[in-house]
Amino acid sequence: MCIQYISAQLISSRRSKIRHFRPLTLDWGSKCLHYYAKEKVMSYKSIRKTLLLVILIALHMSFSQAQTSAKKLSVIFIGNSITQGAGLPSPQTQAPPVIAGKSLEKMKGISTVRVYNVGKSGSTTVDWLPGEGQLFSRAANAAAEAKADTSMQLIFSLVLGTNDSAIKGPHGAPVSTEDYLVNLKIITGRLLDDYPGSKLIIQYPIWYSENTYNGSMYLAEGLQRLQSYFPQINKLVKRYQSAYPHRVYAGNKKVFKYFKLHTSLFQAEKGQQGIFSLHPNEEGAARLGEYWADGIYKALNNPE
Repeated sequence: MCIQYISAQLISSRRSKIRHFRPLTLDWGSKCLHYYAKEKVMSYKSIRKTLLLVILIALHMSFSQAQTSAKKLSVIFIGNSITQGAGLPSPQTQAPPVIAGKSLEKMKGISTVRVYNVGKSGSTTVDWLPGEGQLFSRAANAAAEAKADTSMQLIFSLVLGTNDSAIKGPHGAPVSTEDYLVNLKIITGRLLDDYPGSKLIIQYPIWYSENTYNGSMYLAEGLQRLQSYFPQINKLVKRYQSAYPHRVYAGNKKVFKYFKLHTSLFQAEKGQQGIFSLHPNEEGAARLGEYWADGIYKALNNPE
């Protein structure tokens, strides 16, 4: 930024008459504003007013440029019933992806966030494999729509593993630690290859109670298996640092412990072994959405 102020030459006599004009120039990038000041003796009060005008114009232009450079995001949320917003009074307004989008729009440097929630209840990494059923096509269709607006940065936020960890019930469960990594690599690799320039955040699943047993059986065994997936997420993100630099990131791992310590954030669901905790309630969904938003925001501002 260059601001030039070319004032008129001071004339010794206060009674000197005006003879001609001299330019007052503000140069801001490629924009240049010209004002003209009469060649006469300027009082300190006039100088202060002129300088104040210069500062106000500069600030206005700075704000305008900041608004122009703010990021626009299209975020596709891939997941299961927790992503979908199961059990919430109004998933369309209360599901974690919706809250994540609103949270992102409040963050510095982001102007617009378009949310695509393609979460599917009961789904596992097996269900989301390309060519297996129709779930991967949900993400592909959303991405095709999002890509139509080239001014938007395409982002995938993925969280899978809860249903994979079940003892029985969901498709493919129980999914072994090794198979979870293989499946996750296939899903994410396809997204990264099909959508160059996109970014991917792999979010960590949240805790569930050891007596979780609805139509599917999870229990303590499932919870232990779920936690065995976390090192696989870390491993995959690390591998992608060289294969897909600056494109793949891990979410906030602390989200698991946070929900374990705050069981009031879950819906009270009746199961075959009593009241269990699996799906967040309205307050829990909001908190989860904020966690996801933080992970996305850090990825956008992390050069590594």
